[in-house]
Amino acid sequence: MREIIFDTETTGLDSRDDRIIEIGAVELENRFPTGGHFHVYINPEGKKVHPDALEVHGITNESLLDKPTFAQIIDDWNTFTAGAKLVAHNAKFDVGFFNSEFERLGFPPLDADRIIDSLSLARRRHPMGPNSLDALCKRYGIDNSRREKHGALLDSELLAEVYIELIGGKQAALTLETSDNSTAGDTGSEDIMNHAVRARPNKLKSRLGKADRDAHREMIRKIGDNAIWLDH
Repeated sequence: MREIIFDTETTGLDSRDDRIIEIGAVELENRFPTGGHFHVYINPEGKKVHPDALEVHGITNESLLDKPTFAQIIDDWNTFTAGAKLVAHNAKFDVGFFNSEFERLGFPPLDADRIIDSLSLARRRHPMGPNSLDALCKRYGIDNSRREKHGALLDSELLAEVYIELIGGKQAALTLETSDNSTAGDTGSEDIMNHAVRARPNKLKSRLGKADRDAHREMIRKIGDNAIWLDH
């Protein structure tokens, strides 16, 4: 299973008027980072960076003048993401900007079935929050000390670590990888699995006393024929 964890930086907050100026993405295969990544700065074609956005990501208008336009990078982006699920934190924001860029060029919008919102996952798993990327890094012990400002590639790398934790952690990914790739000759995996299902040589002594067993029998008698503990 291939997933692309991605993030964008933009000139502002209005997806219909503002433009994407940075895309960062990393590739996961069976929930493991492959080392594959995508990173590009984009010329917003005259749209100025809003001062509030500049405070967040630090990307200046001048630094974007010699960068490619979205039209010039779209084929590379579509090639990198082909066939993969797309994971973003507060995905509605990033997808809205992508769809506006696609619409300007006559491309169809992103298929909603491909999108996974890690913020929604976090809110379900940690309903009391907080669930910002920084808060989740702190919760899961992920080092985000380099994140002095938002940056699409760094944020994607951090989100990839957070996402793996949100869907069950590294152990869950290891189980999936073992299930997909183990063979009869992989003695290490066999030993682990055999140990996990090995029966006890002797049954443990029951902790129930006579009073507990008598109370249970009386409860079954009161329930009657519908008691699920009866032998049929």
